[in-house]
Amino acid sequence: MSIQLNGKVAIITGANQGLGLEISRKFVKAGASIVMCARNADLLAVAQKDLASGLPSGQAIEIVPTNVSDSESVEQLIKTTLQQFGRIDILVNNAGIYGPMGPIEEVDWTEWIRAIEINLFGSILMCRAVLPTMKAQRQGKIIQLSGGGATNPMPNVSAYAVSKAAIVRFADTLAEEVREFGIDVNAIAPGALNTRMLDEVITAGPEKVGQTFFDRAIKQKESGGAGLDHGADLAVFLASEASNRITGKLISAVWDNWEDWPEHIEELRTSDAYTLRRIAGRDRGLLWGDK
Repeated sequence: MSIQLNGKVAIITGANQGLGLEISRKFVKAGASIVMCARNADLLAVAQKDLASGLPSGQAIEIVPTNVSDSESVEQLIKTTLQQFGRIDILVNNAGIYGPMGPIEEVDWTEWIRAIEINLFGSILMCRAVLPTMKAQRQGKIIQLSGGGATNPMPNVSAYAVSKAAIVRFADTLAEEVREFGIDVNAIAPGALNTRMLDEVITAGPEKVGQTFFDRAIKQKESGGAGLDHGADLAVFLASEASNRITGKLISAVWDNWEDWPEHIEELRTSDAYTLRRIAGRDRGLLWGDK
């Protein structure tokens, strides 16, 4: 699928490394101008220099060091973006951390809260900040990075799991709030990625994250993981007009045939498929459990 983002302006958080950097690279290749933000200004500058090589006329790459969990920092990011480009078409909420690892009663409570502030509150702050512009434009795309924590228990990594589940529910709630404004809101499950976050799990060791999770991380490290391309390609699709009216969904970059979804817009609109919902006993053949 050949997708273009010519003339579009995107803000990408956590853009200085890993998946955020790959999404930035794909957006630039598709023709978008981007504003890359993260807390580490030095890494942002390196990323900008890398992506700006051979940049066509009419495209621009700006960097704005930003703490997404701080409202003043977010407000400055939006102000800078609008001053530079006059519009915001796409928001990719990629910034995130695992947070403290270990049993809930043993982890540092301040660090646990900090993970919620970055992963959950930071994403919500970013949405709040871009929505007035997108509503005035009567169009926009908001893309939230999710992960395994949204759909599976993650013992000993509870802050991450809780924040990712919460942000997916926020995303599908927001999708309904802004549907009438032509704004699509979706969440991406990018697959098991070999990034710095995986290295953090391995460094923490089985004593902190549990033997099962640790063994899975080692196996993933050795296999190479899912690769960054899947999640980045899905982000480009969801940022484009090809995905118009696909909204309120949690989409697996690896397992879902999202390339074919534009042919099934009405089915998607009227179905709770690809969302977080309660699984009743009858859904699993346990006929004794439900009225």
